[in-house]
Amino acid sequence: MEIIRGLGLVAGRIITMIPLMLFVTLFMGRKAIGELPVFDFLVILILGALVGADIADPDIRHIPTAFAIVSIGIVQKIFSVGVLKFRWFGKLITFEPIIVISKGKFIAKNIRKTKYSIDNILQMLREEKIFDVTRVEIAVIEANGKLSILEKANRSSSSTISYPIVREGKIEKRILRELGINELWVDTQLAAQQIQINEVFLVTVDDLHRVSITKYMDSDLTNLPPVHH
Repeated sequence: MEIIRGLGLVAGRIITMIPLMLFVTLFMGRKAIGELPVFDFLVILILGALVGADIADPDIRHIPTAFAIVSIGIVQKIFSVGVLKFRWFGKLITFEPIIVISKGKFIAKNIRKTKYSIDNILQMLREEKIFDVTRVEIAVIEANGKLSILEKANRSSSSTISYPIVREGKIEKRILRELGINELWVDTQLAAQQIQINEVFLVTVDDLHRVSITKYMDSDLTNLPPVHH
């Protein structure tokens, strides 16, 4: 009988908590669902923990949990209004957009700020059907972690694919073998531009063996266009 009572209590909590969560989520707005900024992400985690504990443990008091959920929804709404009205407040609780590619060149310093690797950025480019970084006029990591891309107007290399053959000063020997080129060829390309390999952040080569080189010093690019929320 005690087991049936406990199961009935859990079922009752599920029936009451799901509509309550739906109401609070709709109250918070679609922004909390779609983009998940840092604060909203924490709110979702807390709400999930509260609801999970309340449903799974019949000994937890139900009414205080429901009150906590409603209170958290109200707090999130207040924070959302504060972010819209006060830009300085938004900067405190959200990530700022960061430019990671400008005029076909990676910006090493900014990529480090995002805590993304080159492979992460290259994968995100491929997901947007871009296999050649030189096609990109500007690329921005948004506050939600997604990559926004503006392609160059004239894309003479649109039908080619670029392959990373040097990453952060290290030669990708496997990729060189697949492309049928060797390290001497890479050294010759760098020497032609008077660049040492330890200066290199990324080197790519396309199907026509055209080389694009991004140096660490390129991360100090100035006069970048401002990025706003």
